[in-house]
Amino acid sequence: MHGRRDMAAALLSALTSRLPDGVDVAVCVPFPYLDQARAALAGTALHLGAQDVSECDDGAFTGEVSAGMLLDMGCRYVIVGHSERRARHGESSRRVADKAASALRAGLTPIVCVGETQEQRLAGKTEAVVAEQLLPVLALGAERVERLVIAYEPVWAIGTGLSATVEEAVEVHVAIRKALDGVSRAAADRVQILYGGSVKPETALALFSADDIDGGLVGGAALDPEAFLAICKAAVAV
Repeated sequence: MHGRRDMAAALLSALTSRLPDGVDVAVCVPFPYLDQARAALAGTALHLGAQDVSECDDGAFTGEVSAGMLLDMGCRYVIVGHSERRARHGESSRRVADKAASALRAGLTPIVCVGETQEQRLAGKTEAVVAEQLLPVLALGAERVERLVIAYEPVWAIGTGLSATVEEAVEVHVAIRKALDGVSRAAADRVQILYGGSVKPETALALFSADDIDGGLVGGAALDPEAFLAICKAAVAV
């Protein structure tokens, strides 16, 4: 929940004019700026996404935004299950799966977020927590799971400046890949698994070079066009 129209215009202008070739990039903007972003991104290689979606298709759900509405606004992606939604809005893993299913029905690609708190990591529960969060999503079935993107975001690393080590990140990404393989070989092969937890220009190259890390879900650094473009260049280099 950052920015105003002028900030969005400056950020999108920098990205569209200087985005390097050879990397897939989406910007997931707050709902009020979706139309502004759609216009700014028209004819460019950048994709548009939103930060949340309702699990309901349409109807008497005041304040909610449906997947069909996001599609109508030109979105291709939508984030579901971000740790801030889980913690601040009490979203269960079941509801996150329902949101992912709603997005898929509309033809959007959900970016499903999973990750542990610092307390859970210190207790050695990281893989168990991530497995529990994934369970209802994987239960959607192979055909739908194969169309997801998954983002591992250790909660303790979001907005703190901390980042999981490459080894810590890879360990969880490997576990996620194994869980996908339990759904189908195609899911394990096709689903992109992103790392999201204070991704910065200084850490991006090492993270993206690691096996099973397919890219980044970038938070604070995405508000700075120079930092975000540097992260994109790291992805191209890999």
